[in-house]
Amino acid sequence: MMDRGEIREGEVVVEAPPPTDAGLVFIGRIRTPWTSRGETPRQGSPDGPVCRLEIFEPWTQALQGFDKFAHAQVVYWLHMSRRDLVIQRGHGIDGPRGTFALRSPLRPNPIGISSVAVVGIEGATVLVRGLDCLDGTPLIDLKPDRCVHSMVK
Repeated sequence: MMDRGEIREGEVVVEAPPPTDAGLVFIGRIRTPWTSRGETPRQGSPDGPVCRLEIFEPWTQALQGFDKFAHAQVVYWLHMSRRDLVIQRGHGIDGPRGTFALRSPLRPNPIGISSVAVVGIEGATVLVRGLDCLDGTPLIDLKPDRCVHSMVK
C-alpha cells in the first residue's frame, strides 16, 4: 500500500467513497526532474526546468498545428496523491482550510492543471517550462492557450 503521508495537526480525513470509472484515457506521461513530493515546487515557474510531455500513440497525430502556440494548459492525474483529506494545513497560511480553498495536490479527484510555456516539439514529445508534478505523472490532456504565435526559445 502507498504511504499516504502523515496527518498534520488540524487536518481532517474522511472515508472517501470508492472511485467510479470516469473513462479517463491517459494520452501520455510527464517527465520532470522531481521524484518526491518534497522536492516538487509548490507551483511551476516560467523559468523552471524544461520538462517533457511524452505523447502516446495513437494520440501523436493530435499534435498537428500545436507548434503555433507559445503557451498551453497541461492537465494531469496526480497519481501519488491521497484523496481523503477535507481539511488541510497549507504551507504559509494562517491555519487549516478546506481542500477546495487550497491548491494542494491532495484532492478527491487529484487532477492537476498547469499553465506552461511551450519550448519546442521533438517528434511525439512536447518540451515545456512551468510544471509542478512528479516524474512519471500520467498526462490527461494538453490544450493550447488562446494566443497563437510561435513557440518561445
